[in-house]
Amino acid sequence: MTKTDLSHLYRDYIACLNGQDWSSLGQFVDDGVIHNGRRVGLSGYVEMLERDFDEIPDLYFDVMMLISDPPYVASRLGFDCRPRGKFLGLEVNGRGVFFTENVIYEFRDGKIVEVWSVIDKAAIEAQLASPN
Repeated sequence: MTKTDLSHLYRDYIACLNGQDWSSLGQFVDDGVIHNGRRVGLSGYVEMLERDFDEIPDLYFDVMMLISDPPYVASRLGFDCRPRGKFLGLEVNGRGVFFTENVIYEFRDGKIVEVWSVIDKAAIEAQLASPN
């Protein structure tokens, strides 16, 4: 797969997430997918995403940076949203926050087989500490 093909595939995957089209997620994610070192499988991956959208109704994955080097994609995702209640152990309670996620994906046979993800929790903490 070329860099361009992999980039297009990744953007289609992000569109699937933003559309919450869980029935199509298997086109992009392998049945045995591993997330941050833990095998969650496709069903666990869907459950994780459903929980994210339940906790953050206005969740939208904005691709801010994308680097494709087959079989890997590295992406910086931006989120401008209002999580309900607790999010990442923080009392957000509907307050608007902006944060990023740095994530690397490994693809095999056109599907994501492993994901390494780090969310910038410190950015959320700083916003919650601010009086604005």
